Amino acid sequence: MTHGQLLIVTADDFGLHHDINEAVERAHCQGILNAASLMVSSPAAADAVERARRLPGLRVGLHLVLADGVATLPCDQIPDLVDASGGFGSAMVRDGFRFFFLPRVRAQLAAEIRAQFEAFAATGLPLDHVNAHKHFHLHPTVLSLILSIGRSYGMRAVRLPREAGGPLLLRPWLALLRARLQRAGIAYNDYVLGLSDTGAMDEATLLAAFEQLPRGVVEMYLHPAVTSGAEVGASMTGYRHADELAALLSPRVRAAADRFAPRRGGFTDLHAGLR
Repeated sequence: MTHGQLLIVTADDFGLHHDINEAVERAHCQGILNAASLMVSSPAAADAVERARRLPGLRVGLHLVLADGVATLPCDQIPDLVDASGGFGSAMVRDGFRFFFLPRVRAQLAAEIRAQFEAFAATGLPLDHVNAHKHFHLHPTVLSLILSIGRSYGMRAVRLPREAGGPLLLRPWLALLRARLQRAGIAYNDYVLGLSDTGAMDEATLLAAFEQLPRGVVEMYLHPAVTSGAEVGASMTGYRHADELAALLSPRVRAAADRFAPRRGGFTDLHAGLR
């Protein structure tokens, strides 16, 4: 089922840092940002929720953190997932094998995913969409748990991280994700923009992207902040967060968006049932 042209402009890592939250508010109020993906257990999550509550037009979703971030449950409940400080590691391939092959680890993973959905529900914000930090929802075990748990929390849309001309290696996983979302009746986007230029979605990149905007439902995701790099997140050295914020606020970018993608919103703005 097609929905015509729709552009969803999303900020990831909402709640990770106050400087990200400030950028999200500014980019929504003064720029072209429509949506944000919330890290419910990150240090500035409470500030992010407070801002979102006074921005009813901002579509907010759950940015599940299962790698390179802070868990929701205490360490003693998920000892096979986190270190002594309650943080996930960044060895995603290793963790992916453990999720798949070890029932004990899988049970802890399910508990953590449920806890993050529960934390989002406790905010009272409508759930626009779900995705995962570093696209970990491409993992079939993670996806299965998201699909089985998310329904209880009103999940209706999930990001498909499919970029036009993207890596061949990802295509089988993307095809599997798309087929499973279709079978589950969960909405998804046709394409993303921002995968190959993560951390570098500046004005020139956005203007070029609008010139070649794919047809269908396109999610353009960015990582804006008022400061850049490791100051925002230790793993984000080299990210040009402030340039991405400037791009979202750019009059030239707004003019291009109005020309090439006049219909903009969040996943909520798609029809229910969907694809």
